[in-house]
Amino acid sequence: MNSSGVGPVGPAPLLRPVRPGFWGQLWRFALIQVQCCVFPIALVAGLALTIGVWSVWDPPVARYDVVFGYALVVQLVLVAMRVETGRELAVICCFHLLGLGLEIFKTHMGSWGYPDPGLLRIAGVPAFSGFMYASVGSYICQAFRRFALRVSHYPAAAMVVLAGCSYANFFTHHWLPDLRVILALAFVAVLWRSRVWFRVGLRWYWMPLWAAFVLIGAALWVAENLATLLGAWRYPDQASGWHLVHVGKWGSWALLVSLSFALVAAVKQWEGQLEPDGNWPTAD
Repeated sequence: MNSSGVGPVGPAPLLRPVRPGFWGQLWRFALIQVQCCVFPIALVAGLALTIGVWSVWDPPVARYDVVFGYALVVQLVLVAMRVETGRELAVICCFHLLGLGLEIFKTHMGSWGYPDPGLLRIAGVPAFSGFMYASVGSYICQAFRRFALRVSHYPAAAMVVLAGCSYANFFTHHWLPDLRVILALAFVAVLWRSRVWFRVGLRWYWMPLWAAFVLIGAALWVAENLATLLGAWRYPDQASGWHLVHVGKWGSWALLVSLSFALVAAVKQWEGQLEPDGNWPTAD
């Protein structure tokens, strides 16, 4: 991660308040990240609360159904409180449906499963599962707003193609060669000049866009371990007891993040809020 006194929307002002030091900026960055993660954190909290209740009591309603109702309420509250806009909700719903389609296929192929009962299922998949993907889209939407994200040298067309190929590969690798490594290398090559700029307080920072996907993928791998620990779903090798999800899933999440980012970026580009305006940053 690099910093610059010059933002992507023009030179920094000559007179400005004293900036906090490294630890102050890191703390502020962490607080903003927590705000961006409000939907994912709420989902994990709901999973933790319900598994705690169901471990000591046997309610007349299935846990998965309660989690669905809870996730739906959280989504509606975020919209009602204007934490998410109507356009952002449309993008989130799109990723929700794409994720649900992936869930239906993967569970049918035996890649993972949902061991608990529940009435609210779509083709055998608990209805709440789509919200897990929606929460990823929500995070990216929040990050664009709260960090004032801008992306320089963004190859929109190539990004859409690679993101679409990455999504398709989750299906086709069951019959055709797995192209994850090739796709990952293609992302690095295509995004080599792309920088994602973000603002913390008065200061702008940047990192390579492909590196942002890797970091978000790592965070999602950690979240996946929490979710499986809390019984949201289960991989075949976890049938005899929980253990860490294979680290290879990190790469899978990084590729899937690219699809969510491409959807949000398309909206931001249409709104004219994707690439920086004015003078480009000159300091690395």
